[in-house]
Amino acid sequence: MNYLFFTNTPAHVHLYKHAIRELRERGHEVRILAREYTCTVELLEWYDLPYEVYGSCGTSKGSLLSRLPAHYARAIRLARRFDPDLIFGMGGYAAHTGALLRTPTVLLIDSEPASFDHTISTPFARVVLTPNTFRKDLGDHHYVFAGVKECAYLHPDIYEPNSSVRDRLGLDADEPYAILRLNAFGSQHDVGKSGITGTDRRRIIERLAEDATVLVSDEGGTTNLEGLPARPFDLHPALLHDVLAEAELLVADTQTMVTEAAMLGTPAIRSNSFVGDDDMGNFVELENQGLIRNVSSADEIRAEIDTYLGPDTDETWRTRRDEFLAETVNLTDVIVDVATVDGHVDELESVRQFGNHTRQEPASSVGVGSD
Repeated sequence: MNYLFFTNTPAHVHLYKHAIRELRERGHEVRILAREYTCTVELLEWYDLPYEVYGSCGTSKGSLLSRLPAHYARAIRLARRFDPDLIFGMGGYAAHTGALLRTPTVLLIDSEPASFDHTISTPFARVVLTPNTFRKDLGDHHYVFAGVKECAYLHPDIYEPNSSVRDRLGLDADEPYAILRLNAFGSQHDVGKSGITGTDRRRIIERLAEDATVLVSDEGGTTNLEGLPARPFDLHPALLHDVLAEAELLVADTQTMVTEAAMLGTPAIRSNSFVGDDDMGNFVELENQGLIRNVSSADEIRAEIDTYLGPDTDETWRTRRDEFLAETVNLTDVIVDVATVDGHVDELESVRQFGNHTRQEPASSVGVGSD
């Protein structure tokens, strides 16, 4: 079988990397179509995965929109040359390429607010897979798995931490450190959304620095750290999860890395304009499990830091993490199983049709907002 995977962001590389390796080991042909966006290609090179670049864009919304026609043209041309039997992706590129090639497509989605992307992509998919925390019905071909998409690479069955990261960072064995992760807000579903900006970044760094060394990971590269008690995260991006696993705390205005922290048992405070009554289901669930805290202002972040940098935090959060993960699947296994049945997921026990799963509803209204 020929399997084609779209990796439009670094998170997509992590999502599919283990499944791609497994399928190749089983003798299948696998190709990746990658968008050169932030460190996506760096990660593909690090993991030695077979890819071709269909296009590039910066972290601004205009950069993506202006290049869409060329992206589609090259992606379709490269896909036709490979002649896939099944396509995996997370949105329009994969779905529309599959439709034009008359190739079945599997979409793996975890963000309810991306309404426009859902509208233009899901009708063309053979199956749409989402976490069972997802609270938006995407049609009869919508199926759910137990967990979050980060279970494809941070589930304990598959993730092996790298204990050398403290040496690489030049940190002592017992030196506490915290990570501030800042989003570029350049995606289509980020239109009208914002995170931690300007003076608030400075105030948060100064508060974190009272108790820990502060590492800043800024996707947009706009934060000026001159005169601040912090330094940039400057290791290879493939080591970021290992650094996150050792951290005392993550403060972030992004989405994926907060969920990754929860999977690793690292306390996380999330703050952006998605937070509120219509927040995404996975973040409501993770907060209900005591793994993360969702707040809407920098003042709330600073107030929460005392709790998250308190004594015995490591043991408490890892216990909560273990309890949560006990009810989840290794998503890599699910992806491989979906591939081997050509997307006919009714044959699989690891997924259930949306509406037929038994997970309890979260305590709050969630994730049916639009872009």
